[in-house]
Amino acid sequence: MTEENIKVVATNRKAGFEYFIVERFEAGLALQGSEIKSIRAGQISITEAYVEISDQDEAWLIEAHIAPYVEANRFNHDPKRPRRLLLHRKEIYRMFNSVKQKGMTIIPLKVFISNRRAKIEIALAKGKKMYDKRDAIAKRDEEREEQRNAKY
Repeated sequence: MTEENIKVVATNRKAGFEYFIVERFEAGLALQGSEIKSIRAGQISITEAYVEISDQDEAWLIEAHIAPYVEANRFNHDPKRPRRLLLHRKEIYRMFNSVKQKGMTIIPLKVFISNRRAKIEIALAKGKKMYDKRDAIAKRDEEREEQRNAKY
């Protein structure tokens, strides 16, 4: 990903804490007219969202909340409807096999606008155990202490 013409709209900050990120993918989003306007306004939440692969070899973004666009009135969209992800077939097969065999999941990391198109960064991830999360918290606290001590 190049950093030109990219505006990050939403990030999933809990993803790094809850999961080990194994592999990242960039996908397009198939949206309705009022949805893209809401995304450009920053009215999207992906914290509870996940990606599911259907039997027809399609990837779907489930439980992402895109707020209704105020000016769209009766032509508005359903905020929690499933949205199709635009990926290459090889990427879908690779993710499908990883999820089925290795016990992984697919989570969204961030939504961004690149060259006037809404895109989403998704990742193959493995869930962390409770002791992994405690280790991450302890490590973060140690680094914070070192930063404080380095100041003085």
